[in-house]
Amino acid sequence: MAEAAEASSGLVFHPLDQFKIHPLFGGTEVHWYTPTNQTLWLAIAVICIFLLLVVGTRGRAIIPTRVQSVAEMIYGFVYKMLEDVTGREGVRFFPYVMTLFLFILFVNYLGLVPMSFTATSHIAVTAVLGFGVFIAVTVLGFVLNGPAFLGMFWMKDAPLALRPVIAIIEIISYFVRPVSHSVRLAGNIMAGHAVIKVFAGFAAIAAISPLSVLAIVAIYGLEVLVAGIQAYVFTILTCVYLKDAVHPHH
Repeated sequence: MAEAAEASSGLVFHPLDQFKIHPLFGGTEVHWYTPTNQTLWLAIAVICIFLLLVVGTRGRAIIPTRVQSVAEMIYGFVYKMLEDVTGREGVRFFPYVMTLFLFILFVNYLGLVPMSFTATSHIAVTAVLGFGVFIAVTVLGFVLNGPAFLGMFWMKDAPLALRPVIAIIEIISYFVRPVSHSVRLAGNIMAGHAVIKVFAGFAAIAAISPLSVLAIVAIYGLEVLVAGIQAYVFTILTCVYLKDAVHPHH
């Protein structure tokens, strides 16, 4: 009955259908080895990064081409961000941070291409990134500092009576990091795409079609900003977590 009512009103749209994962070569079942629309766009993102950093800079001209200029600008941006947050000691982890930033950036922007698929709208993808950072930073913290890494949870400057309470709060907040890290990225990307889909559905109604089109343009422009901002936020939080591993007492 509900579907019939939607059809009669002309408002038949499902904003979350765009996030469905389906096999590329037919069928309905998805296994771990099944090529899907998600794996396709993840692969396209990797290819774009390769074209930018390898193919686009292979000439290494003193007067750079446009592609080389873009690659150098991103390189300098991420390097300075990492150095400013973690200090010189954290620069050795630049390849990891650079990879994260470029991967998220390209996946986000490719998701704005019509008929594409935004892999970072799925918590399964962002959780792998978020928990990957969490595990890497935790292991690194113990490798570099040993048991002294646990000192970051014990606030020596606080009153002695409050230190156990603060330690519990710090431990909880530490283990919440990968959840907030991954949910923030997936939630922001999914919300923006869903809103665009909703306004696109209303565009079918002639009376409000012009307003819907204007709203789509406005939200799309906002999503262009969000795609870059979310890549930046994820990366700078990674830098902050790396700082805790490199300098646990700061």
